Amino acid sequence: MHKEVETIMGETVSVELRIQNFEEFHKGLPQEEQICEAKRCMSCGIPFCQAGTMIAGMASGCPLHNLVPETNDLVSMGNLEQAYYRLSKTHCFPEFTSRVCPALCEAACTQGIYEQPVATKSNERAIIDYAFENGLVEEKEPEVRTGKKIAIVGSGPAGLTAALLLNRRGHSVTVYERKDRVGGLLRYGIPNMKLDKRSIDRRVQLMENAGIEFKCGVNVGKDIKGKDLVKAYDRVILCCGASNPRDINAPGRDAKGIYFAVDFLSEVSKKLMDNDYDDEKVIKAKDFSFGSLKGKNVVVIGGGDTGNDCVGTSIRLGTKNVIQLEMMPAAPLKRAENNPWPEWPKVLKTDYGQEEAIYKFGKDPRIFKTTVTEFLKNAKGELCAVKTVELENFKPVKGTEHELKADIVLIAAGFLGSQEYVTSDFGVDLTNRTNVATKPGEYESSKKNIFTAGDMHRGQSLVVWAIAEGRAVAKAVDESLMGYTNIS
Repeated sequence: MHKEVETIMGETVSVELRIQNFEEFHKGLPQEEQICEAKRCMSCGIPFCQAGTMIAGMASGCPLHNLVPETNDLVSMGNLEQAYYRLSKTHCFPEFTSRVCPALCEAACTQGIYEQPVATKSNERAIIDYAFENGLVEEKEPEVRTGKKIAIVGSGPAGLTAALLLNRRGHSVTVYERKDRVGGLLRYGIPNMKLDKRSIDRRVQLMENAGIEFKCGVNVGKDIKGKDLVKAYDRVILCCGASNPRDINAPGRDAKGIYFAVDFLSEVSKKLMDNDYDDEKVIKAKDFSFGSLKGKNVVVIGGGDTGNDCVGTSIRLGTKNVIQLEMMPAAPLKRAENNPWPEWPKVLKTDYGQEEAIYKFGKDPRIFKTTVTEFLKNAKGELCAVKTVELENFKPVKGTEHELKADIVLIAAGFLGSQEYVTSDFGVDLTNRTNVATKPGEYESSKKNIFTAGDMHRGQSLVVWAIAEGRAVAKAVDESLMGYTNIS
């Protein structure tokens, strides 16, 4: 009988307190528990946790192939310094994944067959937090430069990873970012309560000190042409993400009060950073593009992580009520017979945003197997309600039409691929999903010397996959420049 995966975390700030601010609310495990969990890892015979293998269309184990048992062995002895050096051989940014990764390693943990999986994610956080607190995380400028110049377009996890490794190799790296700050969706797509943005600033400062140049507020494809980058640099890497949001094309879509989820989350994150992380100023702010959420009914369309983030953010901004619509049926509470370990467990997860909605409004905000058929607006063109219908096998069920009050709608329906103005400017071939096309297992596009990685290459995915892609494209670019590579 397989034990259902439940990540072991440290202390969590109570719902009552955490919805009053945008601070991280998960705390680390005490050292005694870190050691206990690490020792449990030593009972494993075959470490599926580090396999990073695709099973049934989903990853099982860490895509970075972190050597989990070796790292946990060091943690079990209380040697977090050596654990950091071990972890950093395969991982560039543990401070990010230890906060936002869904822990693919734990889903594939052998201990998870009969009991809870080892708390690898929490131990990873303990390692990297210890490393920063004790000055172990360094980034030195290379003593020798190769004379090769590389432009990276996009500063999300894939772009940052490639920049870090290629700079260490001795190449001169310039990263172009269209936003005002570095980080991509790490900064603007993930709320601060999941990933404090100061952890990004801390890492970027180290990278700048090591000689990496960041140019923010430069929209490649508009402010500067791709052909100019190709001419000025030896190689160009496109890491612009799958940032083309999926829309809901229903009557009344032009109503005032409908926003894409990432635009909403980005605006809140920017407001928080612009106000030096003053939660009270952000919660009281009325000058958002969507105004104040106090006293308003919010409907979130989309049941994934981004939709959940919208729920949690809306609650912090004082919404009167929030409802989350999901076209898919609710997943089972336990693994189905056709979803055995070590596959990713397709079970119902109640995330932090839903937990907070249950506390605040007394019920789970999710309505499954439901979609919006029309946006209703008043005489001023403002959104006032949405019409919905229940689905069965993704087909509308007659007689199940319903109307929900809605002053604000946040569309969190995923992404369709890379944005056309960038790909057309560089003239690269695309897949049928509008990702940049490459040969299987490779990273060079159809245009010589133009490479790609991350969501722009593989489609919308996880931070850990973006980091893995960043490592892989750095290796490919280095080999194309030097004829060999020592990037692993």
